[in-house]
Amino acid sequence: MKLILERNQKSAGILSSKQVFQVTFRAEVSEAERGAIDKYKLADDVLYESHEILDPGSGLLGLASRLAMKNQIKTLNVRELVNGKTIACTNIVEMKSIEGQVTQAAQNLKAILDTAATFGGREVIEL
Repeated sequence: MKLILERNQKSAGILSSKQVFQVTFRAEVSEAERGAIDKYKLADDVLYESHEILDPGSGLLGLASRLAMKNQIKTLNVRELVNGKTIACTNIVEMKSIEGQVTQAAQNLKAILDTAATFGGREVIEL
C-alpha cells in the first residue's frame, strides 16, 4: 500500500484574504489488499475523525447544533482513502496535524491488511 498526499491552497473567497489549505489523501492498494478490505468489510471503518459530538443535545436546538457540528467534523474512512478524499483546513498547523494522524491511521490499516493475509498460515516471532 502507498499513501499519496496532494496539498493545495486557495483563497477563501473573492472578498476574503484568508486561505483554505487542502490535502487530498489517496491510498494505492494491491488486489490482495483490496480483497481483504472487501472480505473483512473494512470499507466503512473510520480512520480519522476530527472530533466527536459529546453532548448531542435534545429537541429542535439539539438538532440544529448536531447539523452545525456535522458540517465541521472532518472524517475519513477506508473507502474514501482508497478512492481519494480532500479535506479542507483553515490553517497549515491543522493540515499538518491531520496529515500526521491520517498517515498513522494508514500505517495501522496496512498492519491490519498484512495480518489478514496471514490467516490460514503460521507466523514465527523470534524473541
